Amino acid sequence: MDNLTYNVIAAISKNGGIGYKGDLPWRLKNEMEYFNRMTKLVNREGAQNAVIMGRCTWQSIPDKYRPLKGRLNVIISNTLNSLPEGVLLYPKLTDSLKDLSTNNQVEKIWVIGGSGLYNEAVKDKNCKYLYITKIDQEYLCDVFFPNIDLKEFEEIIESGVPKGIQEENGIQYEFKVYKRL
Repeated sequence: MDNLTYNVIAAISKNGGIGYKGDLPWRLKNEMEYFNRMTKLVNREGAQNAVIMGRCTWQSIPDKYRPLKGRLNVIISNTLNSLPEGVLLYPKLTDSLKDLSTNNQVEKIWVIGGSGLYNEAVKDKNCKYLYITKIDQEYLCDVFFPNIDLKEFEEIIESGVPKGIQEENGIQYEFKVYKRL
């Protein structure tokens, strides 16, 4: 990888929520499979993707799934000091991006939460794509995704991203991709 470009991936409720009390407010198996597929997908043999997350997002992942398999896990925190072997720790998103952009093993970089990193990424010109699952239901949330300025992003169609309304457990949602203009 030779530049600082990266993507965001998030599932967002109708009222802009992304989490509640350190957990996802919904259980959507197919949406989680989409997240895993997108963040693991590489085109080069021997490469892997990096997933960047804040401390709260890291701590919200159940122990049995930590670190996220098949991806380089990167945590942004000023307070954590012990992480499993192979998990990278940085004090700032910009520091992690500088290092990851020079790592030839890393193909794509994904910011996967939480709201502080999403806020930073949505304003950063190096963040090129937003992969947003729009959940057509309101949830009680205490963590929210920033507003997407549609003067800066346009919706695009991307192969490999399921089209149309999906439904699971009576909950409707749609996969959207936005490209920075």
